Amino acid sequence: MENTESGLLKPDTIKNRILTIRGVQVMIDRNLAELYGVETKRINEQVKRNPNRFPVRYCFQLTEKEKDEVVAICDHLSNLKFSYQLPYAFTEQGVAMLSTALKSDTAVKISIQIIDSFVAMRRFLNENAAIFQRLDALESKQLETDGKFKQLFDSLQQVDFDTETGHFL
Repeated sequence: MENTESGLLKPDTIKNRILTIRGVQVMIDRNLAELYGVETKRINEQVKRNPNRFPVRYCFQLTEKEKDEVVAICDHLSNLKFSYQLPYAFTEQGVAMLSTALKSDTAVKISIQIIDSFVAMRRFLNENAAIFQRLDALESKQLETDGKFKQLFDSLQQVDFDTETGHFL
């Protein structure tokens, strides 16, 4: 983990650990444990001991398929591949609740940085929504054009051409 001179984490350290799962931005319990400087089991204990603080909209356990997808896209989580325990994913609100459950100065400081990162990413997505929509539209148009070219080439391959006479048959 990279810290700045002030002892704060570098913003990219946190942003690189925020994933989108089930359409919401979350952080995986192992990443949070690393940032907070605690063991993952300590975080999971807090979730189990305080279920009223962690409703499903704040914290949810990944499915086996979701875990496999996370392992595939995040090299630093490759050790999850062999874990029998399905990881928990925490939303921005779940991170805030976790800091109150862990009750340490480090947890509070790190949680503030994490929440600020969630906010910055949400702002970035909102400010660039029109660009993302245009890119989606361009991609759709490109796929449509590719399909038309494929039809054209397939049709041309089915046409017989007599090379001696130079005529189509």
